[in-house]
Amino acid sequence: MISMKKISRRETMQRKIILEELMKVKTHPNANEVYGLVKRKIPSISFATVYRNLKLLRDAGKIIELDGGRFRRYDGNPENHYHFSCTKCNKMFDIKENVDSKIDKKISRLTAFKVFYHNTVFFGLCKRCR
Repeated sequence: MISMKKISRRETMQRKIILEELMKVKTHPNANEVYGLVKRKIPSISFATVYRNLKLLRDAGKIIELDGGRFRRYDGNPENHYHFSCTKCNKMFDIKENVDSKIDKKISRLTAFKVFYHNTVFFGLCKRCR
């Protein structure tokens, strides 16, 4: 798991349920979709609470926030892996391919930056939209 820092706030029931719901799905939902999932469990929760907790979970390295084109999308699998985003149907998929860790070292050498990991999203048309 990639963890840059710990959540500075206490673990709340809301944050726990948001994480649980996000980990159950493989669809890489946007914030509105996460809100819909969580609202079924906590009817009184606000969108602002869900959004704020998504940012906290991302900052803690418990989830990944992805650029899915039109929307930011969230992945409950924090392990570094590649994604594909369909530019027609806007769905996002995991790509089952080993992450090229050599590129991290190469970029570190070229730039003198300290690279922790990289995140790649491929864009195009999925099988269904081709």
